[in-house]
Amino acid sequence: MQWEGRPATLATMVDMTAHRELEERFRQAQKMEAIGQLAGGIAHDFNNLLTVIIGRSHLLLTSVPPEHATYRNLTLIHDTAQRAAALTTQLLAFGRRQLLQPKVLILNEIVQGLESLLRRLIGEDIRLTTRLDPFPGRIKADPSQLEQVIVNLVVNARDAMPAGGPLTILTTIAELAETDILALPGIRPGTYVMLAVTDSGTGMDEATRLRIFEPFFTTKEAGKGTGLGLSTVWGIVHQSGGAIQVQSRVGEGTTFSVYLPWVDEEVRPEDTRTPSSLPERGETILLIEDDSELRRLAQEVLEARGYRILVAGLPSEALEIAAAHSGPIHLLLTDVVMPGASGRQIADRLSVTRPEMKVLYMSGYMEDTVLRHGISEQELAFLPKPFAPDTLARKVREVLDG
Repeated sequence: MQWEGRPATLATMVDMTAHRELEERFRQAQKMEAIGQLAGGIAHDFNNLLTVIIGRSHLLLTSVPPEHATYRNLTLIHDTAQRAAALTTQLLAFGRRQLLQPKVLILNEIVQGLESLLRRLIGEDIRLTTRLDPFPGRIKADPSQLEQVIVNLVVNARDAMPAGGPLTILTTIAELAETDILALPGIRPGTYVMLAVTDSGTGMDEATRLRIFEPFFTTKEAGKGTGLGLSTVWGIVHQSGGAIQVQSRVGEGTTFSVYLPWVDEEVRPEDTRTPSSLPERGETILLIEDDSELRRLAQEVLEARGYRILVAGLPSEALEIAAAHSGPIHLLLTDVVMPGASGRQIADRLSVTRPEMKVLYMSGYMEDTVLRHGISEQELAFLPKPFAPDTLARKVREVLDG
């Protein structure tokens, strides 16, 4: 071939579309992680404050007659604090800092148990259809949190269907290969149980789709929602070891696909035992809490119910108190992460000389640092903050009777 003295040019073309999509997913995952850490930290601090507000307002309400002039104001304070607590719970879910209570579940049974509730939520103009895999897959998840995922997805679908139409919930078993998980960051190849919620609503553009899991992002009118529903779903799914994928086109509806790992474990029967109804018997409780107001509140609540309370603000102080106490300590009630030592470390040290002592942990959130302190969901007696005085008393009694 003759080139007539002209230099040859070799051109190579590479399709970068897939590469750019992966980069975008990675950037989005990093952004979600950063927002989640911020949300979890804020929620943790708020939960300590809210425990005191809820607890003190509850105690005042029990001492003031309903006809008293301040009763309404106290009720308003208490109820508002409870709503704030619900918001922090959603933030913790998004930040993957909740303590989940996972159980082996059959996804089909969860969907079937919710079906009547879901039909009431969506109204008569939306036609709900369930298509459940005849070979039900087992997953390991917190049942109440999984129910919240399904309800939030269905409510979101309802809001996207102002004119009504068909809405489908589907379950199936999915085998995901290396190529499949490129669009599902955070999970590995393997067998998954998939839940898909498909609506026939307005759909969304790509810019909206990329932001829908961000907390407080919403396309709804002001006052029509908190913008935390889908961020809560995202956090619960990821904390449960799964992933969520969204497919949508404007005017053609949306499908949310949730993938949760299939487990080769048997479903255990429910434990129907209930805590003893006997009154408190004056047991001794060692309380460790570094927040002074929360510590005082817990002490007052438990002393009012007849317990003997040994109080410590720091782990080192708790060890000194326990060493000086000649009688039994029936329960250690401790915060998890504290200056100087963790609640688990203190429990381990005290159990050497007090093997009969039971332990109840409390915390404003669950994060990797808590797990690194050696606390697992399987063995944990845990009281999440914020809690009401009656909740604290019931949990203490439950652990003592257990």
